[in-house]
Amino acid sequence: MRIDLFVLDGVFDTGLAALHDTLQLARDLARENAAPLPGGDLQVRRIGIAESAKTAAGLIVPTEAAESIEPPDVAIVPAIRATSREAIDDVLKRPDVSEAGTLLRQWHTTGTTVAAACTGTFVLAEARLLDGLPATTSWWLTDCFRTRYPRVRLVENSMVLDAGAVITAGAALAHFDLALSLIRRSSRTLASAVARYLSIEDLRSTHAAFVMPDQVRNHDPVVERFESWAHDNLASGFSLSRAASATGTSPRTLTRKLRSALGKSPLEAFQDARMARALFLLKMTRTNVDEIAAEVGYADSVSLRLLLRRKLGCSIADLRKNGASK
Repeated sequence: MRIDLFVLDGVFDTGLAALHDTLQLARDLARENAAPLPGGDLQVRRIGIAESAKTAAGLIVPTEAAESIEPPDVAIVPAIRATSREAIDDVLKRPDVSEAGTLLRQWHTTGTTVAAACTGTFVLAEARLLDGLPATTSWWLTDCFRTRYPRVRLVENSMVLDAGAVITAGAALAHFDLALSLIRRSSRTLASAVARYLSIEDLRSTHAAFVMPDQVRNHDPVVERFESWAHDNLASGFSLSRAASATGTSPRTLTRKLRSALGKSPLEAFQDARMARALFLLKMTRTNVDEIAAEVGYADSVSLRLLLRRKLGCSIADLRKNGASK
């Protein structure tokens, strides 16, 4: 199996290294018969539009010219550095990114599996490779992604979403999970061995527990005032009229602004702020669960436990087992 890493200028160093080192380790373990790889050897290459690419940290990475090679079995787009909506727009306007999308689309029609993580998912979506499919992306990019690509069936909380010929993954360290998922396709035993060598969890299903209250800044003063008001009023509960008054606008205008910027109603955005604060306290403090529930506006811990189970598919014990409260 040949897996090519499509390296574009501004590639996120950690994401590229995570993919490359995880896949190379799998190759080495398979060659040493520590865990056999059915179907032959694993080859990993770095490809690009030019002869080299400059990483986000300024390092030069040699690459093979993508247009002159045979389509690989799998092509992966690692994250590209972009920390705002404007930066993402600028990346997607670049000629090399457009050319990469064209090549990926051509390869996909010949049977190549395409994959990406974090901001790399935007390259696939821009090339219309995700239309009509379930996909995920980094948690802090979900609102931007949903607005830009309404034809994609966005699944917010998945760490990795395997849709067959297309695989997408979440935030920066989900590059490890993406690499493991590809290895697992051929050998669960090998994927487990690689995870043990790297001291990372295999089969992490969700990144929801890592979501923090502030997402990509919208630079809309009304939205920012609403977020500030929400964070200050979690315990007292939601009121559209009070929220509108605090943001200096009408309920109708506030609703329109939030729907446009976040793809959510004011109540949904308020509930997300509650959830994010609860997750932070559960992961990072020893605060009693009943006290956390009260702080974020729930009547008791039972309500909070049920909500966490419904939204994240995990228990408070699961969230806390690796956190400060252990």
